[in-house]
Amino acid sequence: MTEPDIKARLLDAARMHVPFDGWTEVAFQAAMADTGVAEGVARAVCPRGAVDLALAYHEEGDQVMLERLSATDLGDMRFRDRIAAAVRFRLEAVEDKELVRRGMTLFALPTHAADGARAVWGTCDRIWTALGDSSDDVNWYTKRATLSGVYSATLLYWLGDDSPDHQATWDFLDRRIDDVMSFEKFKAQVRDNKLLSGLMAGPLKVLDNIRAPQHPGSRPDMPGRWTGQI
Repeated sequence: MTEPDIKARLLDAARMHVPFDGWTEVAFQAAMADTGVAEGVARAVCPRGAVDLALAYHEEGDQVMLERLSATDLGDMRFRDRIAAAVRFRLEAVEDKELVRRGMTLFALPTHAADGARAVWGTCDRIWTALGDSSDDVNWYTKRATLSGVYSATLLYWLGDDSPDHQATWDFLDRRIDDVMSFEKFKAQVRDNKLLSGLMAGPLKVLDNIRAPQHPGSRPDMPGRWTGQI
């Protein structure tokens, strides 16, 4: 049995325990007991125990979203509607909200906050990549940072939403995207204004030297690359 297979078995077994015990050592021990996976093997596959299972659960949701995106014809949609659809698909990939609530509790801890932020960033990166984003400058970062904020706010709203078919959440999502589009329109107006664009020439020159990560071959410990001189 391969490492992904073992992790998948442990994750499936943990699902029934997490709503009661959270993504904790208790749930991880229960998953080992239910599957019969030896502790040494389980620890080799998930060195951090339930934390690794929580991240695997998030990854699983991302893959469901990507599969649905690839199977959906988005050709006639406005781009902002494609983004809204991707976020909606990601939330609808969740079968049990309690697993997500427990995950948010875990990743709110200072020791795991970076893991949670990285998971959300990864989701938003997958969305932009799936939608054909080809930016290679600072926009690569701003797009993902902005969407991370929209996604996180919508996720929190969705967790407390009991409206039919979560319609209140989708309305909330549309408003957040409209806010972003309004800001992008404002940025364009600044660029078109000779006075303001002149004042921003220095900072914009610095930002022009920022590039997106390069794959393959980019260093995994570096978020991007710097080119040129100021």
